Amino acid sequence: MTPRTCLIVDDSRIIRKVARRIVEGLGFEVDEAADGAEALSFCAGVMPEVILLDWSMPVMDGMTFLRRLREFPGGMAPKVLFCTIETRADRIAEALEAGADDYVMKPFDGEILQSKFAEVGAV
Repeated sequence: MTPRTCLIVDDSRIIRKVARRIVEGLGFEVDEAADGAEALSFCAGVMPEVILLDWSMPVMDGMTFLRRLREFPGGMAPKVLFCTIETRADRIAEALEAGADDYVMKPFDGEILQSKFAEVGAV
């Protein structure tokens, strides 16, 4: 059986580490990227099933990454969860309109991530 895959995209090494521990606990094989450009390069080679995506990052932010990802061949397939401190309804709506499947508010824990993964059909 092929393991499920998740790409965690966040400029914070600590957030990536915490998210990795939780997502691996859900049975996913995890890769990491520190910004949207790094994540886009990764996706050009291997498209993950789920992407946990930060909004504000240097080099390429989450919205730019998401819009470009969705234009890739196969780029509509991954479930994308924005993981952000952004709480404004208009910004969340913008993310969903750009192709995000859901969003997770920081700080998060294992229970929250598991429920969000379940809501988008990833677990």
